[in-house]
Amino acid sequence: MTCETLARVLLSSLNPLAVARGDDLPDAVRIDGHSLSRSDIVGGAGALARRVAGARCVAVLAEPTAATVIAIVGCLFAGVTVVPVPPDSGPAELDHILSDSGAQAWLGKAPEGAALSPGSRAASLPVVPVRVNARDWHGHPEPHPSSTAFILYTSGTTGAPKGVLLSRRAIAAGLDALAQAWEWTSKDTLVHGLPLFHVHGLILGLLGPLRVGSRLVHTGKPTPAAYAEAGGTLYFGVPTVWSRVVDDEQSAKALSGARLLVSGSAPLPVPVFEKLAALTGLTPVERYGMSETMITLSTRADGERRPGWVGLPVAGVETRLVAEDGAVVPHDGESIGGLQVRGPMLFDGYLNRPDATAESWTEDGWFVTGDVAAIDEDGFHRIVGRASTDLIKSGGYRIGAGEVETSLLGHPGVKEVAVVGLPDDDLGQRIVAFVVGDDADPDELIAHVASELSVHKRPREVRLVESLPRNAMGKVQKKLLG
Repeated sequence: MTCETLARVLLSSLNPLAVARGDDLPDAVRIDGHSLSRSDIVGGAGALARRVAGARCVAVLAEPTAATVIAIVGCLFAGVTVVPVPPDSGPAELDHILSDSGAQAWLGKAPEGAALSPGSRAASLPVVPVRVNARDWHGHPEPHPSSTAFILYTSGTTGAPKGVLLSRRAIAAGLDALAQAWEWTSKDTLVHGLPLFHVHGLILGLLGPLRVGSRLVHTGKPTPAAYAEAGGTLYFGVPTVWSRVVDDEQSAKALSGARLLVSGSAPLPVPVFEKLAALTGLTPVERYGMSETMITLSTRADGERRPGWVGLPVAGVETRLVAEDGAVVPHDGESIGGLQVRGPMLFDGYLNRPDATAESWTEDGWFVTGDVAAIDEDGFHRIVGRASTDLIKSGGYRIGAGEVETSLLGHPGVKEVAVVGLPDDDLGQRIVAFVVGDDADPDELIAHVASELSVHKRPREVRLVESLPRNAMGKVQKKLLG
């Protein structure tokens, strides 16, 4: 599929002519109790596009509903930039997102209750209803490929959330590369229950099926039972989802008829990877990306899949590892360095943040991901973690938190774990493990790691906790641990 602009390809795969040829799917998208055909989506989005044409930027409360689907596609048809807003946003986050983006209206519905502060921007914006049953088949002028389709806001772990500018061209390139890597076709049925305000659930999980022409079943909540009942060929999940699936053996075995199980947004623990493969007969596909880059690395439908590794660059992507002194890191599978990438699916910068944008790019045109990785001689990538939280410098050693976490997860008493480096007067940083588990003994866990890894990689302290702080995508928020 050529890298045309997103709206044109959506129209070519969903237009009324396809219905006349008998190619319409009555259940192209199933979400929140609604089944939308391709013609439903095109007609509803066309009607909305006529009403919002001329707007510059609108906010969509990204709940998993048919109205959200129509709102997103309608804005793509009209060339209006969309700001997907997490439904659980608090008042301060809402006002920052709306003020920073300059959103002119709510499309569909506005937040209610505690999320609104009196006199806030969120409360003062007009609301444009989305009529799911409206229909209009008129065409719309094709926006330029470089125009901004979405402003996605980062999690804000290092300050106020930053608005990531994603162009239509970048989205098209990213989805085409994944369709190639995963052999994703119109014959597939994608199943997931992910939020619709991030790359994983929105770009990959909603626009991906529309671009490829496959069916989509959004389960609302990503429960093991809902996944088992959906009857898909392609499933998306974050590690928390897959961990719950393998704990429900009956539901896990029901996925054995699928083609691919894809895990992302955070590293998939090796024990979960292995148990998922044993129960389903399917080796999971792992991939790597960010809001700023979409998906740049992935294992392949027809290739090797190793636990703990995220595979090769997708079509059009180049990567390199750079040491702290600027030297290029060798591809030996062990040496780690800062991961830098470039490719056609990268973002156009941070909204209103030229300083942050400049800091994220090297002078020779590489995006600095902020992640630390290793690459082997075959080009396979292993993500160690964030340089700011997952690279621990202890006693003169550089230690990847993920390696210690994998060892701890192999102990039967550990259900979840997060390893961080906390300040230490003697070591610089000491390795501390936060563990969720039944009857886990801290001294036994420290000895377990020392028996599997180098002694200097053992935790100096194990803290037993009831749960780990996570964001909406299931990522552990390590900056809250300490």
